[in-house]
Amino acid sequence: MSDLSLDGDKNDNKGNNVVSIDDSSNSMKRINIAKIVVNIGVGKSGEPIERAKNALEELTGKKPTSRGAKENVRDFGIHKGEPIGAIVTLRKNDAFEFLKRVLESKRNVLNATSFDPFGNISLGIHEHIDIPGTKYNPDIGIFGMDVCVSLTRPGYRISKKRNPKRIGKNHRISKDESIDFFKQKFGVEVR
Repeated sequence: MSDLSLDGDKNDNKGNNVVSIDDSSNSMKRINIAKIVVNIGVGKSGEPIERAKNALEELTGKKPTSRGAKENVRDFGIHKGEPIGAIVTLRKNDAFEFLKRVLESKRNVLNATSFDPFGNISLGIHEHIDIPGTKYNPDIGIFGMDVCVSLTRPGYRISKKRNPKRIGKNHRISKDESIDFFKQKFGVEVR
């Protein structure tokens, strides 16, 4: 198991390793990776969807699911509910390891425009074989994909409860804090 925090291994109350940057002045300001969503949009159902699922399973080791079209598009022959994409969600250590590989494929350089105002980041990978540790498989082919990383802090869960509360302005993750997190944790250059 790799060292996931800058000041040693941190465990949450369930014994899971937590990827974080430690702010010694306030532990509630610690930034964590909540989840990574990897999406391949194929645009048609059938055999291409199965190949995309196989590519995602080969990359992540998790079983992907299909996503259906939200509406009919007559010009492309797409019907509402027809599967046109494959998606997988990664959390905890799986997310951290996959993100390291994705950043290596981007040569540890990210665009500042990839970060949203709430500190999340979205990346595009043109060919999945660019990710280290992936070899070309002629049965699968080559797919591009979207990688979305959600960052969180302790206390964000209150917005997801039955009686949701708002997260204070000072506790939200800003774009600058997210950029600092990626620079410190992954050694990424942001342009």
